[in-house]
Amino acid sequence: MATESTVTKDKLAQDLKIVIADAEELLRATAGQAGEKVAVAREKIQDSLHRAKVKLAEVEDVLVDTSKQAARATDEYVHEHPWGAVGIAAGIGLVIGLLVGRR
Repeated sequence: MATESTVTKDKLAQDLKIVIADAEELLRATAGQAGEKVAVAREKIQDSLHRAKVKLAEVEDVLVDTSKQAARATDEYVHEHPWGAVGIAAGIGLVIGLLVGRR
């Protein structure tokens, strides 16, 4: 469940980066346009971009913190149960080996 949440947050962060880049490109493309409506729209877009960048930074901070917590938990588990960790790693290696060998 936590991995699924992290994957969703990663995807959200990537999508948000793409939207921000596209919006910035649109702003550059319309820089020469004149008119009150265009100026108001550009200002709103710039405000929205700023808020999106702040949210993206927050999401990235959460992702980094979550990753660090997962790494710490894994490290603690390995130190507390070294043979169990070796067994799990061997089992995963065996499964991967069987899957690769079938191809």
